[in-house]
Amino acid sequence: MKITHGEIERMHGGIERTDGGIERTDGGIERVPRGIERTGKEGRGSDGGGGGTLFLVATPIGNLGDLSPRALETLRTAPVVAAEDTRRTWQLLSHFGVPRPPRMVSYREGAEERAGAQILECLRAGQDVALCTDAGYPGISDPGFRLVRDAVAEGLPVTALPGPSAADVALVLSGLPTSSWTFLGFPPRKPGALRRFFEDEARSAHTLVLYESPFRVGKTLAAAAEVLGARPAAVCLELTKMHERIERGTLPDLAARFSSGPARGEIAIVIGGLPRAARRDADDPSDFPDGG
Repeated sequence: MKITHGEIERMHGGIERTDGGIERTDGGIERVPRGIERTGKEGRGSDGGGGGTLFLVATPIGNLGDLSPRALETLRTAPVVAAEDTRRTWQLLSHFGVPRPPRMVSYREGAEERAGAQILECLRAGQDVALCTDAGYPGISDPGFRLVRDAVAEGLPVTALPGPSAADVALVLSGLPTSSWTFLGFPPRKPGALRRFFEDEARSAHTLVLYESPFRVGKTLAAAAEVLGARPAAVCLELTKMHERIERGTLPDLAARFSSGPARGEIAIVIGGLPRAARRDADDPSDFPDGG
């Protein structure tokens, strides 16, 4: 997900000390505990093979204190940092007192083929590359998955550094079932395609999680209500930030609440799956995991 203009300056929360021993001084984070320092190739990549390691680095979705010590050290030491927006990532690094990496590559939608070729060349030459997006995991609603696919195809080591994800945070805050869920990314913009988007999920028993722009949330909720009916749902705004807000209710109720204009910040929507009683009335109950 993208961070809106100026969000990095407004993000709250700082790291003062963690159990791992990271200390914050006026100059930023100065000491990294033993055990987070870079290890040999044998422990860093999930795919084995030669070449540099591609590190998938999750970055904060709101609160800068959520950047993990491991992610910070990787961003500090990687000779190449690939980012959705190099300016935003440089702001993040500057906040923590991390010097500018020797090389930064802009890896974003629409330019991923050219940038991907540069990154693969670095990996083949034995250089580690840290890949990050503006917020959350690279590869989630982001072209990073193409780079992972290409690196795996060449047998290059790839590993992920766990961290913040808006989809996970929204799901657990929604109050809806979490045992099985489907992430849908961003819905289409055109009304007909948007309706079909929800029709494709109308018989699903799984909780649905999707992202949406603050400018389209009202129309998306209205379309969901029209197709899915009065299902329970939650709209999650400004997750992990100072003005975090969770609006819960039925889809028609939420559509009415967000009909007046754009909301603030990035948004995740969580929608309950088809209720058990409705599944029992379905034409083919065997479509569902519990057999209806």
